[in-house]
Amino acid sequence: MKGKNLRVTDTRPNIIALRLDASFFFERAVRSLDRNHYDKALKYFRKAVEYEPDNPVNHANMAGILSEMGDYQGSNEVLESILKNVNPSMTECYFYMANNYANMEQFEAAEKALVTYLEEDEEGQFLEEAEDMMELLYYELNRPAKLNRIKARQGVVEHDQARLLLEEGKFAQAAKLLEQISGDQPDLLAARNNLALSYYYMGMFEKAKETILQVLQDEPGNLHALCNLAIFYQNEGGGPHLDALLESLTVIVPFQQDQVFKLGTTMGILGRHEEAYRHFRRLLKDGENKADASLYHYAAVAASNTGRYAEAERLWELVKKLDPESETPRFYLSRLNELRRMGRSIEKLSYHYHLPFDEQFKLWEKYGSRSVPDEMKKDPLVRSSFFWALRHGDDATKSQVIQALAMIGDEEVREALGLLLADVSQAPAVRERARAALEGMDVRQTSAFAPLSDVALAEQPLKQGAAAANPQIQAVLDKAFSVMGKRYDTAQQNDLKDLWLEYLDRISPEGFTIQHVEGWAAALEYLTAKMHHTRATYREIADRYGISVSTVSRYARQIDSVCGIKQKIAQRFPSFTERV
Repeated sequence: MKGKNLRVTDTRPNIIALRLDASFFFERAVRSLDRNHYDKALKYFRKAVEYEPDNPVNHANMAGILSEMGDYQGSNEVLESILKNVNPSMTECYFYMANNYANMEQFEAAEKALVTYLEEDEEGQFLEEAEDMMELLYYELNRPAKLNRIKARQGVVEHDQARLLLEEGKFAQAAKLLEQISGDQPDLLAARNNLALSYYYMGMFEKAKETILQVLQDEPGNLHALCNLAIFYQNEGGGPHLDALLESLTVIVPFQQDQVFKLGTTMGILGRHEEAYRHFRRLLKDGENKADASLYHYAAVAASNTGRYAEAERLWELVKKLDPESETPRFYLSRLNELRRMGRSIEKLSYHYHLPFDEQFKLWEKYGSRSVPDEMKKDPLVRSSFFWALRHGDDATKSQVIQALAMIGDEEVREALGLLLADVSQAPAVRERARAALEGMDVRQTSAFAPLSDVALAEQPLKQGAAAANPQIQAVLDKAFSVMGKRYDTAQQNDLKDLWLEYLDRISPEGFTIQHVEGWAAALEYLTAKMHHTRATYREIADRYGISVSTVSRYARQIDSVCGIKQKIAQRFPSFTERV
């Protein structure tokens, strides 16, 4: 057509070129994660790694997805590659690896990775989570981790480890660790305070006093040190130094709970029972202490020692409910009622949460020579009274203590008896008894475990209501005993049986159906091992019974939810030691 220009229009749509780079695939991966599409997220993170192989964050994200998908081994391979080939300073990888190993129940490897994280990481980003995992590993491995230092909290956790040893009655081990900490960090006064206590509990009074005086030279107002010094002065027989110190301590009203407890305990030990009662009542008014049986005992003792007998009885009744397995509240309630009936005044009582020394031996005799009750084995104050008597008691008392300690038979007992045997100033009869005890401990150690009693526990059927009427309930015990074999002694098998009875009693076994005999038996063995601090993992127990780890774990959790085993194991007596 003339006079008209033909215009050709480009009808193609606008095209925006995609920029395929690491950021693109990272965004796609995050979007997939939000939709719980883990397979797609993993694919996109892998592409991000291809585009930026030197970026450790992309690798770490890929490791995280693998862990979420349950591929813990694959996740650890990626994390090891980061540390080896990409960024060796990315120390948080060790924490992630520890989590993966723990999920695989490879607790030794988890401990190694976690210790490396704590010793190498400066920032402490996962410090709180690492401490929680350390508690889990302590429970699974039945020992504290071999941790030399924590870079993000230099000295603090090492001190906590030493304090735990001290509270468990392992005074010599605690002293060695505290000596090292005090040498490396002399400004950590809590470590030196606890070092003085460890010396004191071992009967090394002069060394304890020397250590505490050095603390007070550096910090004259240190309350824990002043309380410790007052105890040491009393041990020397009192005098003007103790009187002056007591007058100063009487007017102090501390704010922190651990200081209130320390001062209350100190006042009680020093015979200032009214002040002790006041401090313990302050602690009981705090909601955090409502489940602390030993604190109620201390308050009950202070009440009794100040003539508040009705209050003491009420408090000991609470102790009995909070700690039903302990002999201590029963003894004091019985003693209180006996003296009331006789119309006699009640003597001043000790503040330690255990039986009086003479009663400990009566209880030991009640149990016979085959085993020492757990209350005597585990209470650090009981152990300290034994070690004190071993150093400072008369020959008759030393002989009794040697006999009892031989039944405990751990490494610290061995060391204490060895020192006694080497001390030529001891009476020949005492040294001979120490020698015989050490030889007996060696014999027990060479034989795998103490022999079972004449009547095997597995042959003693349950005789308890519905339990006796349900053969499957007895079958659980039979299975447990047959698998446990000689790995466990008579007392441990008795505890397993008692735990099963306790569980059945609490759930009312009428109509109770046993669908998995091996699962219940394995769970009972696992929890019994933990109660006796015997090494056992879910994997080991599961393999012995031919079942899965999840089955053992499920039944163990069910028993624990009813009987509170882990809570009982984790329960700690209030500490006379000082926290950082």
